[in-house]
Amino acid sequence: MASEGTASVDIGSINPKVYKCEYAVRGESETYPQILEQQLQANPGSVPFAEVIYCSIGNPQALGQQPITFFREVLALCDHPSLLEKSETRNLFSLDSIARAQKILSYFPGKVTGAYSHSQGVKGLRDDIAAGIEARDGFPASADDIFLTDGATPGVHCMMQLLIRSEKDGILCPIPQYPLYSASITLHGGTLVPYYLDEATGWELEISELKKQLKDARSKGISVRALVVINPGNPTGQILTEDNQRQIVEFCKKEGLVLLADEVYQENIYVDDKKFNSFKKIVRSIGYSEEDFPLVSYHSISKGYYGECGKRGGYMEVTGFSSSIREQIYKIASVNLCSNISGQILASLIMNTPKRGDASYESFTAERDGILKSLARRAKAMEDAFNNLEGVTCNKAEGSMFLFPQIRLPKKAIEAAKAAKKEPDAFYTLRLLKSTGIVVVQGSGFGQMPGTYHFRCSILPQENKIPAIISRLAAFHESFMNHYRD
Repeated sequence: MASEGTASVDIGSINPKVYKCEYAVRGESETYPQILEQQLQANPGSVPFAEVIYCSIGNPQALGQQPITFFREVLALCDHPSLLEKSETRNLFSLDSIARAQKILSYFPGKVTGAYSHSQGVKGLRDDIAAGIEARDGFPASADDIFLTDGATPGVHCMMQLLIRSEKDGILCPIPQYPLYSASITLHGGTLVPYYLDEATGWELEISELKKQLKDARSKGISVRALVVINPGNPTGQILTEDNQRQIVEFCKKEGLVLLADEVYQENIYVDDKKFNSFKKIVRSIGYSEEDFPLVSYHSISKGYYGECGKRGGYMEVTGFSSSIREQIYKIASVNLCSNISGQILASLIMNTPKRGDASYESFTAERDGILKSLARRAKAMEDAFNNLEGVTCNKAEGSMFLFPQIRLPKKAIEAAKAAKKEPDAFYTLRLLKSTGIVVVQGSGFGQMPGTYHFRCSILPQENKIPAIISRLAAFHESFMNHYRD
């Protein structure tokens, strides 16, 4: 018991798992830019740039991307159903938006969106998502396997909570990785077992590396429970080949691992020679049935061309688990009551978009394709720009919303970083921010091969701002390298 007059909570008395947890994309790379923005507002001209430009996180609408009209029309009509009774609504909303909203509202008791739903999500919406998965993959899907979530993140936490019993339980996770995974593993008391993606071959996932890291972990007494795969990659942007996916599935089957497939960027494909294949499709095409292979697939409304980050919607499809285990997953979902209804509706819409012949089809297609083609141009422009910088190499942007260039820092810069008690790549990105207002995230926040330095840069700023970003970054980089040249 704390003595009288002393604090009962201090940094030494909180849960050590929380203290150890790190989440780079919401750390200094977010808080310090906000301080600079406040400084700019209070005292214009006090810093050497006119605005802070966020190239740090995947938050499309914050950077000017417009929401998809069809999605927002349906959502508006569902949230305000009295509009469906007004004659002028047919002049303001497309006919298929009206029809879709009427259909969705029929799933809700009382046709209202302000009530709790089933813990897994509204049954009709899960039916629609299952139909969308079946249309995508060519294999059956069931609403009973769908758990609607507030984005992919709660689904990840759910499975970590289920699988991790102690620090002796490990999760194979790619390096570089999206730091949600390392953070979640730490919070739930497990051990991250890293496997390194091969930068020299375009961030390929080598089965030999998986075998090596699995063997090493087991030799240390770690029980490896699952393998995380992010496809398309974050922060690396690569797309797995079908052959590689088959190898991954067979590896998991042989080693008795749950496959956790992060597929939230499945719409973000920027190359013609590769395409997205879900792991569900790969597993079924090999011939494994519902009972043969434990697989959890994640999707989110925050990514793709939709970028509905603030609506917090997504789902996980859970297959290959016994009924007793599924009951435990349902129990975890039930603790949170249900995910938010707007996110549930949007999750059903991204898997069931307007079809040819629908009133919204042409406008929807134009909006979607316009966003994706612009993202592809931005990715290529920034990729080329990075590869033109001294000491910087950047792999091809095949998908997702990010580039992960490697920067070879001069020895003097590394020494200066150590003197400032910063990781060298964090030292570089902070100097970049202070000089240009451009926000990127240090590679050390995602994990990287020891002795290498990177940063993650999103391709999301508006296309007309990309040339200025490239120009400012190039000028800063030249000055930085000259200043610290060996």
